[in-house]
Amino acid sequence: MILTSLAVAILNVTLLSLHKPWLNGLIRAYVELARNTPLLIQLFFLYFGLPALGISLSGFATAVIAMTFLGGGYLTEALRAGVQAIPPSQLEAGRAIGLSRWQLLRHVQLPQAWLASLPALFANFIFLLKETTVASAVAVPELLYTTRNYIALYYKTYEMLAVLTLMCVLISLPLSLALRVVERRLQHGQFGH
Repeated sequence: MILTSLAVAILNVTLLSLHKPWLNGLIRAYVELARNTPLLIQLFFLYFGLPALGISLSGFATAVIAMTFLGGGYLTEALRAGVQAIPPSQLEAGRAIGLSRWQLLRHVQLPQAWLASLPALFANFIFLLKETTVASAVAVPELLYTTRNYIALYYKTYEMLAVLTLMCVLISLPLSLALRVVERRLQHGQFGH
């Protein structure tokens, strides 16, 4: 889900670099729709709304599509901000040595945008991991869904919620710590050397 969201974001940022007004408008509309509608509504639309149109998806497929849709919107914004953070002189220098638009994007813009966007990307990765609990609304057996089942079976509410909290921390904390390491290296100019 994170990888598919990242792929959507990279595609969107690449398309935005073409500077086609109609294409930019479509991508902006997608980003605003993805970011400004709750994940639960997106899940319900896919899971309960699409069957009315003759399209039926499993709970898992619904969760993957909805999470990719949501994540793609957030990650597109993070990468776009990274691209905008690149000084214009970098692009001018690339043009001066004869780089094509695609070479500029591949060798100048995306690598620098990636580095500038890493803190926002990692924060959004953690956000997406936490949002997976919403997938239980369409019966996807993730952590919250499983915890609710154990509570119903064994009546150990507090114990199971404590385990759920611990699991979430054990999943999110390594990402958060990795982000700190990357940020420190970026601040000290040690990343990639």
